[in-house]
Amino acid sequence: MMMLTPERMAPLKARRLGIDTHHEPTLYLPAQSHVCRSEGFESLSRVQVTTHQSCHLIASLNIVTDSLLADDEVGFSESAWKRLGLKAEDPIWLSHPKPVQSLSHVRAKVYGHELTDLQFQSIINDIVEGRYADVHLAAFITACGDDNLSDDEITSLTEAMVKSGSTLDWQLPLVVDKHCVGGLPGNRTTPIVVSILTACGLTVPKTSSRAITSPAGTADTMETLTEVSLSLEQMREVVSREGGCLAWGGAMRLSPADDMLIQVERALDIDSEGQLIASVLSKKIAAGATHVLIDIPVGPTAKVRSEEAANRLAASFQTVAANLGLELQVMMTDGSQPVGRGIGPALEARDILAVLQNDPEAPQDLRQRSAEVAGAMLAMVKHLSPEEGTRLALDTLNQGTAWEKFRRICDAQGGFRHPAVAPYRYALVAEHTGRVTRIDNRILAKIAKLAGAPADPAAGVEINVKLGDQVDCQDVLIMIHAENAGELNYAVEYLNEHPQVIELENLLQQEA
Repeated sequence: MMMLTPERMAPLKARRLGIDTHHEPTLYLPAQSHVCRSEGFESLSRVQVTTHQSCHLIASLNIVTDSLLADDEVGFSESAWKRLGLKAEDPIWLSHPKPVQSLSHVRAKVYGHELTDLQFQSIINDIVEGRYADVHLAAFITACGDDNLSDDEITSLTEAMVKSGSTLDWQLPLVVDKHCVGGLPGNRTTPIVVSILTACGLTVPKTSSRAITSPAGTADTMETLTEVSLSLEQMREVVSREGGCLAWGGAMRLSPADDMLIQVERALDIDSEGQLIASVLSKKIAAGATHVLIDIPVGPTAKVRSEEAANRLAASFQTVAANLGLELQVMMTDGSQPVGRGIGPALEARDILAVLQNDPEAPQDLRQRSAEVAGAMLAMVKHLSPEEGTRLALDTLNQGTAWEKFRRICDAQGGFRHPAVAPYRYALVAEHTGRVTRIDNRILAKIAKLAGAPADPAAGVEINVKLGDQVDCQDVLIMIHAENAGELNYAVEYLNEHPQVIELENLLQQEA
């Protein structure tokens, strides 16, 4: 008896349903479809799609119980439709995909087993090839969380992530990069640091991720100022012209597994240390960096809350970097309060411009912090002391060469534009005279996200005070910015439930 292969079975007609399922490709079949009956498909089945051009895709299946689809139609989500490049009524064949063998390694990790190089490579390869549904990605992320990865495993995971995508080789002995582990709202030093370093003659092909658990990532902020979705060739051209770039790494398939994991980490609000290290270092290595500086802010409401935790993280970073032949330095910085005034893409962009343009009203903490990070990197590669490096960085800002370099990088990436301004605002004012004794980074970040950041670029929070500042009654402490009234209301409601976001010591009561 001759078996019916998918190509020999009657095809279904492709139909675009316009449903946004984010990054996960999804199919829709009517419950009465003959394919459901013959193949035993049910809701949430993993299905292999084959087109008449022999293109393949693995997708999750949803079952439609009303008359949305005809019996001979298969519906596609936007992500599935675009990835296959379909046209209306293209013939489609569905079949069961081969079992995903690497899921056995994920299960082993769930039960606490240490994985090998080959096991991590198998998992990452299947992720990149689209064999994992979001539920499988979530299982892998969770299994690797809570310090469940040894340094050897982090090294294996990093190598696997590098091998899964494109890599760059600049044919240079010195290519520098930096990364901040995050958890500190407004700490958008990267565009300033890259401008300083490239103005000083260093090569800095900076690729950045979008926000995972924060109100903005560097790529989100830079996107309010210029184009960041560069191809590999465009990136090469920008770096060749200007010595550096400020691009989104997800558009270039540099460690593509990382971008797929980040999207699920964002939904889970998880950013574990082992995967953080693998994520950061895989992107740096894939982008061709030879020397990397890691900034770890430490504070009671930052991502890293204690010096002990910072030392552990720094040691793991250094061990994994050494295993991979990467020159790496760690600097620990103050994470007790936000940096700058803006929290959210456009608000942070305005702070960056103020610093680069030497605006007298620019946030001085962002200026000084950027100079110190750039100074540490200059010291790292130019045989200077950190103090000499910082002075060189400040001179580069003062002379306007960093601003000129930033504008040229933006022009090379597609042109400079001004950040948007949100139309809806709400001010939190001081109820009494007092001194600022505590600022909660996490609550501020949550308010900015509820206001719409980073999806709404102009949304976020503007903070007008620093620790130790004395304020008068009715002084504005923070200003919430939103692009629509509904999200402003969400943010304000959360703020009202968390008044401890800014704590004031009552000076009048002390005097009494």
